Amino acid sequence: MLKKITIGLIFIGICSSCVSSKVYNDLESKYNALKEESKGLRDENQGLESEKNRLQNELTALEKAYEEATAERDRLRQDYAAAKNNLENLRASYNALEENSSSAIEANARKNRELLQQLEDKEKALAAESSRLEALKKQLEVRSKRVDELESMIAAKDAAMKNLKDAISKALLDFEGKGLTVEQRDGKVYVSMENKLLFQSGSWAVNANGRRAVQQLGTVLAQNPDINVLIEGHTDNVPYRGNGPLQDNWDLSTKRATAIVQILQANSSINPANLTAAGRGEFVPVATNTTTEGKAKNRRIEVILTPKLDEITKLLNDI
Repeated sequence: MLKKITIGLIFIGICSSCVSSKVYNDLESKYNALKEESKGLRDENQGLESEKNRLQNELTALEKAYEEATAERDRLRQDYAAAKNNLENLRASYNALEENSSSAIEANARKNRELLQQLEDKEKALAAESSRLEALKKQLEVRSKRVDELESMIAAKDAAMKNLKDAISKALLDFEGKGLTVEQRDGKVYVSMENKLLFQSGSWAVNANGRRAVQQLGTVLAQNPDINVLIEGHTDNVPYRGNGPLQDNWDLSTKRATAIVQILQANSSINPANLTAAGRGEFVPVATNTTTEGKAKNRRIEVILTPKLDEITKLLNDI
């Protein structure tokens, strides 16, 4: 068996040395594009959270403006009632004085005209304020509905991701304690598989046990077509010393991520357009590289599952 493996490695080395620089450059270009896409996804997620906060702030401001407008309307109504009451009193005084003094009558008449003008002005101001209040109320209702729809949509996405996380945990139950973890954070599901479950040291060929784990993960993903799947390869900080077409940990991490994508793509129910492979090298560690245990944790494949946000983006554009 050892002899066969040795012969196979020599054959792979001979074949790998024949890879042209064009193939390497193409791989490097794809890697850079995937890195930018990964950054874009994080930025998009942060942008959506910022937009949600902005809309919530606008809703709070509209509610405050609505309350102020309501208070102003009530004040105008009180002023109107007071002015009307004063007018009635003056009319009574006018009727009483009409028989005694023409000059007093004239003064009261003049005062009445002034009060009538004031009353008319108050009525106009009240009508204008009521109209503005009604428009503000409608605007508030529309914004509130949009925010409710957005919150409902986000809640539904979170619930769907929780269900997905539970389904993956159940499907991969046999691999618990063998270097595999499943967790949900920031609206995404992270499936982390240490290299001891998947690869031999320095290799990107997935072993039988690791292939079974990836295939079982693929069975769950096939039932969730609205999920974007990012496969990231990670290494420790020990420089790559292997032979063949790979030069460093960047190449090794990318090759390992691509190997996982190829296993998932073998499942015809998974849309290849939902799959993305990326190599992160040693630059995103989850533990210290000063210990053997820490390095083992850093040598991993992370499958990051993100819900598609097309509906949320459309709703934001409509607001």
